[in-house]
Formats: sequence, structure tokens, C-alpha cells
Amino acid sequence: MLWLFTKYMLTAAVVVLVSEAAKRSDKLGGFLAALPLVTFLTLIWLYVEKQPMAKISNHAWYTFYYVVPTLPMFLAFPLLLPRIGFWLTMLVSAAITILCFGVFALLVRQFGIQLLP
Repeated sequence: MLWLFTKYMLTAAVVVLVSEAAKRSDKLGGFLAALPLVTFLTLIWLYVEKQPMAKISNHAWYTFYYVVPTLPMFLAFPLLLPRIGFWLTMLVSAAITILCFGVFALLVRQFGIQLLP
């Protein structure tokens, strides 16, 4: 139980660090948010918990393919925010991400990469 609590606290600390940095500097906050810090922590947790190397490798592999379709949202968000407000921008950004993910999953399926069940 202590291990699970430690994982929660360290992972939460990363999110707090990024949000606090973003308050002070847009560029630094964006840079830290773009780093795969949560993925690194996840890979470390999997390794420390003695998961098979194939599982750890697959996590990194699939993370790449799940990140790519999220990128258009980062372009749409700043364009939409001043026009439609924060919460509607969040909703539209989520919809854009889901749509892009669906299209991307269909595209990569042609190359033998199965992202959806």
C-alpha cells in the first residue's frame, strides 16, 4: 500500500510541477508538459514492479501511436479559446482528439498496427 501511495504522490507531483511552472512561464510550462514525464514514470513503475520487458516496450510503442492523433488539439485549442470560451473549447478539443484518433487508427490499421479492439 505504501508503494501505491508513493507512486500516486510522485506522479501527482509531476502534474503540480508542470502547472506551477506554467503559471510562471508559458514556454517553460509548455516545454515541461511536452516532455513524456508521465510515460517515463510509468516505464519506471513497470520496470520496478518487474513487468516483462515486452510489456514495457509495448507501452512505449503504443504511447507513440496514441500521442500522434492528439497533436491537432494543441493547434485548435489556442485558436478556439478566445472565440468560444474555456469549457466549450475543452469539449471541442476532446471531440477533435477523438475524431483524429478514430481516423488515425483506421489509417495505421492498413500497416498492421491495431490501436482499437
